Amino acid sequence: MTPARRMALQYVLLFGATGVSLPFAGLWMRAQGLSGAEIGTLLAAPMLARIVTGPLLAVWADGFRYRRTPIALMGLVMAAGYAVAGASDLHAVRAIGWFVGATAMGVLVPLSDVMTLRLAGRLGFSFSLPRGAGSAAFVVANVGMGALLLHWPVDGVIVWIVLASLGVAAVAAFVLPPEPVADGAPVAGLERFRGLGRLVGDPVFMTAIFAIGAVQAAHAFQYGFSAILWKTQGISEAVTGQLWAFGVIVEIALMWLFEPWRRRVGIGPWSLLMIGSAAAVLRWSAMAFAPPLWLLWPLQALHALTFAATFLAGLQIVERLSPPESHTAAQTLSSMLSAGVLIGLATAASGPLYDRFGAGGYWAMAAMAAAGLVAAAPLRRKLAG
Repeated sequence: MTPARRMALQYVLLFGATGVSLPFAGLWMRAQGLSGAEIGTLLAAPMLARIVTGPLLAVWADGFRYRRTPIALMGLVMAAGYAVAGASDLHAVRAIGWFVGATAMGVLVPLSDVMTLRLAGRLGFSFSLPRGAGSAAFVVANVGMGALLLHWPVDGVIVWIVLASLGVAAVAAFVLPPEPVADGAPVAGLERFRGLGRLVGDPVFMTAIFAIGAVQAAHAFQYGFSAILWKTQGISEAVTGQLWAFGVIVEIALMWLFEPWRRRVGIGPWSLLMIGSAAAVLRWSAMAFAPPLWLLWPLQALHALTFAATFLAGLQIVERLSPPESHTAAQTLSSMLSAGVLIGLATAASGPLYDRFGAGGYWAMAAMAAAGLVAAAPLRRKLAG
């Protein structure tokens, strides 16, 4: 297998897990008797903790000789955490298991992205091809679990995630190429922490990752409560899976077709970020009206812009604004903010918003996306340079 195909297999397993966790975790937690506020807290805790766990795990990962080693270890931790969450009847134990599993899942994405970016830059393949394979697996997971839940108990959500996690660990250990973390010996831990400090002290870099993070974090209400809201509208779990899958199919088309063309013609990441931000304001504003099923399909298609375009723009922006020796730290900081602190706060707020306003909670997500749009606007000159 080529390195690109090996990374594609890694993404298939990783996003095969997230493709079940994101849309259906709320349903599983609801079946355990949790309220909206409790679900929001359980989902948000590992996200908020990434302000600590993100940098620590990034520094830890860069201390290994090969990038695949920490990926394999985190796959095992992810499997163990979710297995504990699913096996226990005690809420405290379930919460700890979910925290551990979700923390490992969260760090696996930037670790895999950095490895793929390095391989793509050195070997000349497009990053979006293996990443798009992961998105395709996300679609299969959405549709597959949605169909299975018509006949399976909701605990099938946890079983699926644990099996996929074990697959991630096995592929990382035995299939991924031995890409070194550094050209020479691993950088000392203290120097790795200093590199993080320099990035945090750069106002342009921090403004950029806030803009990216705000737009990405505005998906929080959708991730946590769309399946629950749609069920109250009479939309089945199977159709919920199809709706999620449709959004990701359009996302794959953007990654595989539009993204190579964009780079060839020279459309910059700032323009892509602005388009994604504006689409997010539109999407979440419309969702606040609890639209009927026929309108949900085009709104789900906007996922290609609100998520994929913003994500791809963010990767390129972070690369441009950080030195090569700090790319891992930079991508982890960006992930920590967007998939950690900001989305954690948004998820924690989403529970009470759902309990009080139902679909009206999407208005808060539209406001968050608008904040990202405003923050991104002044970055044009810096990124053009």
